[in-house]
Amino acid sequence: MIVANGKPLEEIFDLVKDHRKILVAGCNECVTVCEVGGTKEVGILASALRLHFLNQGVEAQVGETTLQRQCDREYVVGARETVEPYDIVVSIACGVGCQFMAEEYAKIPVVPGVNTSFMGGALERGVWSERCQGCGTCLLAQTAGICPVSRCAKRVLNGPCGGSTKGKCEISKDVDCAWQLIVDRLKSLGRMDDYETLTPIKDWSTDRAGGPRTRIKEEVVS
Repeated sequence: MIVANGKPLEEIFDLVKDHRKILVAGCNECVTVCEVGGTKEVGILASALRLHFLNQGVEAQVGETTLQRQCDREYVVGARETVEPYDIVVSIACGVGCQFMAEEYAKIPVVPGVNTSFMGGALERGVWSERCQGCGTCLLAQTAGICPVSRCAKRVLNGPCGGSTKGKCEISKDVDCAWQLIVDRLKSLGRMDDYETLTPIKDWSTDRAGGPRTRIKEEVVS
């Protein structure tokens, strides 16, 4: 799941200050789950914008909509009748959704209302933890299902480093050392022999070469 955080209201107010017809556009997927971009949050932000303009003595129209997915062109295109009457769109989807909206509506400014943070999962209600950086070549089979790229502060592929103390990362005593977690899990699985096998340096030129990555599934491409 993509996890995001809402931008400060003052920043959003500044982004829309020169516009009088503003659409707040949410997304029913990841940002709804992490409670920053669903229908409820669209309503809250729209109300905050209306109050802001009212306090400024400025007459403004603030609309609300929530797309099923802003990262899916089908839904973005389908929102045309809703989007085009407005001067600006505040997208409270992730950065992918914001970009898809901007690509489709070239003559309408589309600005982000959230800061996209990471791919992660819920530890408990209201708490999400990073688990993946989409690095391109997954190492989880070698590291007992624990990702050193996203969970090690140094992205060490053969650890732990010299800064690890009592199972904690040197950046904070509250952060588990990813490699201590990996070693503990390898022990529990009876796979400590795997720990002796060195992982080659990650070839970022292959994993991230050529700009934005594209995945094509030939059997479904029309």
